[in-house]
Amino acid sequence: MADTTPSRPGLGPGNPLIPALVTLTVATGMVDALSYLELDRVFVANMTGNIVFIAFALVDAANFSVVASLVALAAFMVGSIIGGQLGHRLTQRTRLFVAFTGVEVVLLLVAILVTLLPTTDPTVHRYGLIVLLATAMGVQNAGVRKLAVPNLTTTVLTMAVTGIAADGRVAGGTDSKVGIRGLSIAAMLGGALLGAFLIEQRLVTLCVGVATALVALSCALVITRR
Repeated sequence: MADTTPSRPGLGPGNPLIPALVTLTVATGMVDALSYLELDRVFVANMTGNIVFIAFALVDAANFSVVASLVALAAFMVGSIIGGQLGHRLTQRTRLFVAFTGVEVVLLLVAILVTLLPTTDPTVHRYGLIVLLATAMGVQNAGVRKLAVPNLTTTVLTMAVTGIAADGRVAGGTDSKVGIRGLSIAAMLGGALLGAFLIEQRLVTLCVGVATALVALSCALVITRR
């Protein structure tokens, strides 16, 4: 059977995937800020955090929910299945990126509608947003994983931080990927900072809207510079 994995792109400045993935990383920071601060301590992109939160909830730590974390994990897995199927069907890199970001934009737009729904039960908003945002992040994570661009996973920074420390002095620094790793960290930090600011100002819908626009922008970057 032929290998259908898209060939790994280079990291040249003309590669449109680089700014697109950085933009997706900013959006990820925003939605995780939204989920943690507004949806009562649950992550929709960082599944490691949810595993830890389940452990906290099992020992009755305050303000942690087993159900919320499990719902986020399940929705993320559903999104990952969708993203994985797209990756198997679309072997051309641009088409794959456009496909999974397109699905993500639709899910985020529905999330905006959920925030606007009039309801007397806040649980509807909470779990509706958890499902939609976690599914979107699962689609994104699976799609980015298939693209396999080094040091730009858009959702996980642990290895980027490790790489900066472990490889920063390799060959006198000439072979270091500190720049792209640092950019990824800065993008996540900036997105989380913007998201936290909007949430603290009670601008939940605007937060999701900006994240949606960033995902759409990343898609446009790839289409226009393919």
